[in-house]
Amino acid sequence: MIHLGVMVARFSTIKSQRRFNVGASVEMLTNQVNRAPPIKPSDFQVRLLGSLTLVQDGTSLDLPTSRKVRALFAYLAYARHPVHRAQLCDLLWDAPNDPRAELRWCLSKIRRFTEDARFRLLTESDTVWISPECAVDAVEVLQAVKSGVAHLDCTRLSGLNRCFRGDFLEGVDLDARLPFVGWLTATRRTFRQAQTAILERLVTLQTDDPEQYRTEVEQWLELAPFDLRPHRLLFDILSREGRLREGEEHLANSVRRFEAEGLDVMALKQAWQGARGRLRTPSDAFVVDTVAVQALAPTGTGRRACVVIMPFTEPQQAQGDGGLADALTHDIITRLAKLRNLFVIARGTVFTLRDRDIGPDEAGRLLRADYVISGALERRAGRLRVEVEATETAAGRIIWSETYQRRSDDTLLVLQEIGDGIVASVDSEIELVETSRALLKPVTSLDAWEAYHRGLWHMYQFNQAGNENAQHFFSLARRLDPTFARAHAGMSFTHFQNAFLHRPSDRAREIELALDTAGESLATDDRSPAAHWAMGRALWLRGELGQAVGELERTIELSPNFSLGHYTLGFVRSQSGDPLEAIRSVDQSLALSPFDPLLFASYAARALSHLRLHQYAEAGDWASRAAARPNAHIHIVAIAAYCLQAGGQVREAQVHVSRLYRLNPNYGINDFLSAFHFCEEAKALLRKSAWE
Repeated sequence: MIHLGVMVARFSTIKSQRRFNVGASVEMLTNQVNRAPPIKPSDFQVRLLGSLTLVQDGTSLDLPTSRKVRALFAYLAYARHPVHRAQLCDLLWDAPNDPRAELRWCLSKIRRFTEDARFRLLTESDTVWISPECAVDAVEVLQAVKSGVAHLDCTRLSGLNRCFRGDFLEGVDLDARLPFVGWLTATRRTFRQAQTAILERLVTLQTDDPEQYRTEVEQWLELAPFDLRPHRLLFDILSREGRLREGEEHLANSVRRFEAEGLDVMALKQAWQGARGRLRTPSDAFVVDTVAVQALAPTGTGRRACVVIMPFTEPQQAQGDGGLADALTHDIITRLAKLRNLFVIARGTVFTLRDRDIGPDEAGRLLRADYVISGALERRAGRLRVEVEATETAAGRIIWSETYQRRSDDTLLVLQEIGDGIVASVDSEIELVETSRALLKPVTSLDAWEAYHRGLWHMYQFNQAGNENAQHFFSLARRLDPTFARAHAGMSFTHFQNAFLHRPSDRAREIELALDTAGESLATDDRSPAAHWAMGRALWLRGELGQAVGELERTIELSPNFSLGHYTLGFVRSQSGDPLEAIRSVDQSLALSPFDPLLFASYAARALSHLRLHQYAEAGDWASRAAARPNAHIHIVAIAAYCLQAGGQVREAQVHVSRLYRLNPNYGINDFLSAFHFCEEAKALLRKSAWE
């Protein structure tokens, strides 16, 4: 989920999948990007974008006539990594008498037609794969798109666009009941999205060839017929060339198509009227309409990243039995919206688009969303399987994917657990992408949203210089958008850090500033969990523990997925409340946000809880893990030293004592106790563990 605890240094991982699933194309994408060799003209080439074609030294090779053999070969060529035979049997056969025998027959056919080619069909143990000597056009495209189309020049983009000779594996169709069809549908969607991203970027660079420019705009329009942006560009082309009749015909056809889908046509008509006002004169040179091109992305100081959660798919036989996929979609939309950090498209809109057979990629562009979340749910043999992916619309790249598998003994509880994981991961992944983008922009061009994310990056360096830089960017965000509640909350946290860590001598003043800015956040948005979280931390600083806990509980009430609320409750209770409740709160935070930059603080809170329970081995283990985190500050190192000392691990404690004195030679037990609010029992235990 999105929260103040996201670091730009974190990397996501895609878990390997042992069994086939409709979302397996995501795993394939990652393997292809990492393993694919560059394509050379003389190499053996497999063309998957369009009709399946094998080319060696410019000559097309004959393919077996069997559709199963073609499908199997295409799947292995696209995968480019070992695939289990059981997975291939599940993929291509609907429980025949002997699927492995049929698989062996198909593999023998593939071996036969590749004997003279410069690549091999390889087998090892129970896996099959095609050697990487062959080049695959689809892999090259995905490799380029994953790295980001914004970094590619016009020549490279044009070359990638020429790879698209048709739909992915055009003409390769099997029985609709086979899982292969689901994989094929998902992969075709991935490549349509990739080509759309390439074309969208290409038309912003193509300024010297009017015919090529028009062709690319028309290709974009064919892929995204309900996206207003290519319509605007085509209207501009037609008006500049004086082809008003064609413009009127295109408008009429587009209006009928929009109306058939129940879409508003006013913007379409206005685009044509605006284009007619820019008629081209015969002496005009070819010029791309920069106004239309610049309309490709929304702007504004008050913007937030926009995300659309498309309804998850579910096998037809299961939809009449409870509609779990729809229920999960509703739950994710509600939970994500409660964080109040993203602009989440309403559920009525996304279900309407689903009912009109508009796919996730097209929906994202139609709604001008920054990110699209889509997935599939399947129930089989007492287990629930959910596959989900998040896609960045403009770049056409997958930023995160995951597969959840649980026993379905208690379906509602399992759906809640899976929903928690999806919301937490989606929010944090989007936060990471937004932070990375903001870091690359010139300071003078930042809007409030981007300035806020620059502030986050600096703040979570956990040093004084970083905190001061964070204050600068949070101040900028507040000036650009005074209604941005999270910018005020971020500023409050920087004052919290000053009082707690960087400027203890000025503690009273920094506490008041933390309270004031938290109050501004609440005044801006009283339903923001981040605002109540900031107020709860500020009240804790001032020693008003009861009120602090009340604000933090309100945070979780507003958004059960706000992990910082759970962590901070654990932090407060680890010092003066119920240590068992503290452990439960910390564990919930870790489950929601396992890669949080405040991970060291969660570990430390758990260590203090175990220390108060006289569980010294556990306290030492958690404290050591906290101190090992790269952004752990001086108080975390002290917690490790005290917990290890209390458990009799003197030598291990001394390592942290030495590190502590390197950070501050004058640090002592009074500095530590004055920073926290421990109960008297905990204070006595810590003083007993002191090494001074």
